Amino acid sequence: MTAVSDHETADVKAAPLLRGFAWAVVACMFAYLFNCYLAYWQDWPGTLDLLEGRIETLAVVQAAFYVIAIGGAFTYAFSTAETRSLRRDAETLNGISVYIICAAFWAVLLIGIVDAFISFLRVEGMLTAWVGEDLTRQLGRARFRGPYVHMPLVVVGILIATIRRNIDFIWLALLVVAAELIIVITRFIFSYEQAFMGDLVRFWYAALFLFASAYTLYTDTHVRVDVFYAGFSRPTRGRINALGAVFLGLIFCWTILTMGMWTKSSILITPLLGFEVSQSGYGMYIKYLMASFLAVFAVTMMVQFASSLLEAAANARGDSGGRESDETPVH
Repeated sequence: MTAVSDHETADVKAAPLLRGFAWAVVACMFAYLFNCYLAYWQDWPGTLDLLEGRIETLAVVQAAFYVIAIGGAFTYAFSTAETRSLRRDAETLNGISVYIICAAFWAVLLIGIVDAFISFLRVEGMLTAWVGEDLTRQLGRARFRGPYVHMPLVVVGILIATIRRNIDFIWLALLVVAAELIIVITRFIFSYEQAFMGDLVRFWYAALFLFASAYTLYTDTHVRVDVFYAGFSRPTRGRINALGAVFLGLIFCWTILTMGMWTKSSILITPLLGFEVSQSGYGMYIKYLMASFLAVFAVTMMVQFASSLLEAAANARGDSGGRESDETPVH
């Protein structure tokens, strides 16, 4: 167990309950996502059956995940009460958020390039020469292209994120500009435009804004319009940010996940289950993935709000360190 430095020793006191709450929120979120996978893709009954009085073994197992998540979070918080400060846990949570964002970025980058290339070959009638008639027919079906093209690329993105722990939004922004520039050049100079070209811009553009939100929260570069906040002391700003993280941030993210994934007909689950695509003929088969962007947004923001809660609480208590300057913020 790693010991804390001398200047952090006093900062650890009275933190386990708050740290346990933050970790419990994040752990329950992952338990909820796992239960959604079991219920919608593996046909498990779901915990709602217990609330409706139908006791099934699998439903009890799913409910136990939440108990384990909460119990594990508070056990961790209390067992590390002498070695972990609020700021250390805040940085750990931020690292989790960064990893998810990085994995999503690489997955979206690879899927965009590969799917656009397949769509180009298909619309120009060249795909058969590359892969044969049978595979060409299969690649024209969303239920084939999703599991056998997109999902392996998601795994590759996760593996790349494990090696490269960095957020490369600048490159995604550059690719959005490049893709839009190609559309302008091909449309107005060569009179050539296909549906997949616009799909690629929308795909990357949506990813850029939704994936970057958590990182922007971490760096405190969201637009803040305030009348009183700038003049408050650091502890007061910490209390305000802590309350905002709980009542505006965490609740907002839970609302997105519960409303979007509550049943099979919910707005985030339906496109994923059916591998929904646009009706633009030979466009890209990525519409269902764009629905998942909102889930990635909610997950990363949830983790980042939990991190912000701990960071703000440390500021409110006057703990040493921290990213926020004592100078008056300008927004």
